[in-house]
Amino acid sequence: MICDIRISEKSFGAKTLFSNVNFSIDDDEKAALIGRNGIGKSTLLHILSGKDSDYDGEVIFRRGVSVVSTLQEHFNDDQTVIDYVLEGLPEHKELANIIRNYPSIMNDDLKLIDKYTKALERFTNLGYFTVEDKIREEFKNFQIPGLEDRKLASLSGGQKRIVEIIKVMHSNTHLALFDEPTNHMDYVAKRDFIEFIKNKKQAMLIVSHDRDVLKVVDKIVEIKDGKSKIYNGNYDFYLKQNSSTTANEMNDYENVKRRIANLKIKHTEYKRLKEKSRNPSTIHRFKMLEQKAFKELNELLKIEKPSFWIDENSLKEVNYKTADQYSKYKTKNIRLSIKNDDSKSKRDVLKVDKVSFGYKDNILKENLSFSLEEHGRLELRGRNGRGKSTIIKALLKNADPDFVLYEGSFWIDPTINVGVYHQEIEKDYLDLPLYQAIEKCYLDLNLSISDQKIRKLLNDYLFSLEDHNTLLRKLSGGQKSRFQLIQMLANDPKLLILDEPTNHLDLPSIEELENALNKFSGAILFVSHDGYFIKKLKAKVVEI
Repeated sequence: MICDIRISEKSFGAKTLFSNVNFSIDDDEKAALIGRNGIGKSTLLHILSGKDSDYDGEVIFRRGVSVVSTLQEHFNDDQTVIDYVLEGLPEHKELANIIRNYPSIMNDDLKLIDKYTKALERFTNLGYFTVEDKIREEFKNFQIPGLEDRKLASLSGGQKRIVEIIKVMHSNTHLALFDEPTNHMDYVAKRDFIEFIKNKKQAMLIVSHDRDVLKVVDKIVEIKDGKSKIYNGNYDFYLKQNSSTTANEMNDYENVKRRIANLKIKHTEYKRLKEKSRNPSTIHRFKMLEQKAFKELNELLKIEKPSFWIDENSLKEVNYKTADQYSKYKTKNIRLSIKNDDSKSKRDVLKVDKVSFGYKDNILKENLSFSLEEHGRLELRGRNGRGKSTIIKALLKNADPDFVLYEGSFWIDPTINVGVYHQEIEKDYLDLPLYQAIEKCYLDLNLSISDQKIRKLLNDYLFSLEDHNTLLRKLSGGQKSRFQLIQMLANDPKLLILDEPTNHLDLPSIEELENALNKFSGAILFVSHDGYFIKKLKAKVVEI
C-alpha cells in the first residue's frame, strides 16, 4: 500500500465537503476519483499533495513514497517551460546543482566527493541525464514542438495543462496525481496518454469524468454526500455496481420514510391515549411510548436524502419497482433550456466554401469545403493546431488579428441565432460574480433579463446560494462549464457550435447534455475528443 486516506471532515466556512472519506491506493494501482461538480475532488488532491492541511483526519504514506501532482494554476513568471518541467521532477534541481557546482569546489574533500558520486549515481538511476531529450520529444508527440522553450506565462490554459501532464509523466514517483488530465487533449494525445496509464509502473489517482479514461482504471472512488464509495473495477463495472447499490439505497431510504410516517402516527396516538388515560401506570406507559417514538423520529428526521443517480442504459435494465423509485427520488440534474421547433427545412445554415487559410506565411488548410443543414450534426475532427478552432472563429467573424483567408468564404445564415460553447470563458466575465455574469451575457445579446429569471437559471443549473456572489474565476471547472451552457442557450439558438463541451462536466451532467443535444431540432457543429459523446451524437465527420 502506498497511502491510506482517512478524512473525517473537511469544511470551507459553513460548508462541509467531506464527512467520511476513506480509501487506500496500492502500488501501481490506477484509481479514478469522480463526483458531482463542486464536491471537492480537487480539494482532495490538494490534501494528498500536501498543499492543504486544514482538515480533520490523516493521510498516511508509506515511508519513502514520493508524490507529484498537476497544478491547475500557475504564476505568471519568466521561467521557461523546460526549466519548469525539470524543476518539477523529484530531486532533479538538487542533484543537478551538485553535479554542476561540486567539481569546481570539492578538490580533495572526501565528503564532498562522496556526495558528488552519490548524486551522479542517483541522477543516472532516475534517468535524468536523458530526461530533457525525452521531454522535448514528448512535446513533439503532443504536436507542440518548441513549446518547451517558451515562457510559462505566455501559454494558453490548454498548453499549460499539457505541460503539467508531461511533467508528471516523467516524474518517476510512486504516486502521480492528475486533475482532469485529458481536457484540451486531441484524440491522438489522449490515446497516447491512455496507453501511458495502462503501461506505466506507477500508482495514479486521476480526477476525471472522461469515460475513455475511466474505462482503463483499476478502481473508481466516488465522492457522494461527503463520503467515499469504492468500486473495484473500471467504468463498466462502476455503472453496473452503481445501479445495484443505488437500488438498495433507495429501498433503505423508502423504509426510512415509511418508518417516519408510522412513527408520526404512533407518536400522535400515544399522546392522545396518554391524555385520555386516568390510571397513573397507564399514563406513564403511554408517556414512555410517546417519548420513545419522539426520540426515534428525531433521529430518523436527521437522515438527509442520499444522492441517487443511475445512468440511462442501466436504468433500462432495472425492474419496474426500482424504476418507479428512481423517478421519485433521483437527484436533481441540470435542466437545459433548449427550445425546439417542428420545421422540416433542409436549408443550409452554415457553409465553408473552398477556403484556404492560415496565419501569415503558415497555410493550415487549402480548398476546404463543407456545409451544415438546419437539422444536421457535423463534427470537425483533427489534431490540435490543425485549424478546428480557427474555423470556428472564422465562421463567427472572430478570427485572430494575424489570421489570413487566402481564398474562399465562411458563411453562417445571418437570420438565425447562434449559441457558442467556447473552450474557455471570455476574460471580461471572469472577475464578475456569477449572478452578474449571467446578467451580462443576456445584456450583451440585447436580451431582457430579470432577477426572477436569473434565480431560475441558477436553480436549473444547480448553483447554490453561496455561488451567486462568487467570482466566476473562483468557481470549479464544472461550475464554469454550467455557466457556459447558460450563456450558449441564452438567445434560443437554432445553431449550436460547441468546442469540447464535455470538459469538466460530471457524468450526470454529460448525460443530460447528450440527451438534450439529441433532442435539439436545430443544427450542431462540434469539436470533441470524447469517444462516448461522439458516438452518441452520430454526426457526419469533416477531417481537418
